[in-house]
Amino acid sequence: MALTYSRTITPGMKAPAFDLPAANPPEDDPERRNYALDDFADAEALVAAFLCNHCPYVIHIEDALIDVARAYRPKGVAFVGISANDARAYPQDSFEKMAERARDKRYPFPYLYDESQEVAKAYGAVCTPDLYVFDRDRKLVYHGRFDATRPRTGRTADGSDLRRALDELLESGAVTMEQFPSMGCSIKWKRAFA
Repeated sequence: MALTYSRTITPGMKAPAFDLPAANPPEDDPERRNYALDDFADAEALVAAFLCNHCPYVIHIEDALIDVARAYRPKGVAFVGISANDARAYPQDSFEKMAERARDKRYPFPYLYDESQEVAKAYGAVCTPDLYVFDRDRKLVYHGRFDATRPRTGRTADGSDLRRALDELLESGAVTMEQFPSMGCSIKWKRAFA
């Protein structure tokens, strides 16, 4: 496992558009297959989290991320999970395995598959987890870690950094806290074949 830190991205970046298949269609619309950025237009804020099934850093924060998503949904915050890993090289991150994971963990947000990896590249995502918070106008206000905990340290993840960023955004319309990079496994990019 190669430890990778998220890139520094200047606040203000507009959220890149996406239209990706969901591994977990909503219960009230089981025929739904895709979600696009515009589907979250009514949200006060949008958290885009680049995730995958097998990364120990994602597994470490997963339950707490689910709790944060559930806690902030009533406050108008939408969450979306996106996996961009090469499923041919990492079959545990396949669309089918994503669906199993989302169902078993009862993800309260869509878990989307970026098979082409173009969305991850557009966002500048490089690791899992890699978290982005966008304001009402879908401008980036936070790109950083979930919290200061790490796997195998005995400390339970609580999402304190993400919660603070969301609280600041909802209360004042801005995020002024210090932002620390996320860390985790590198996104498993597809090999370019000549």
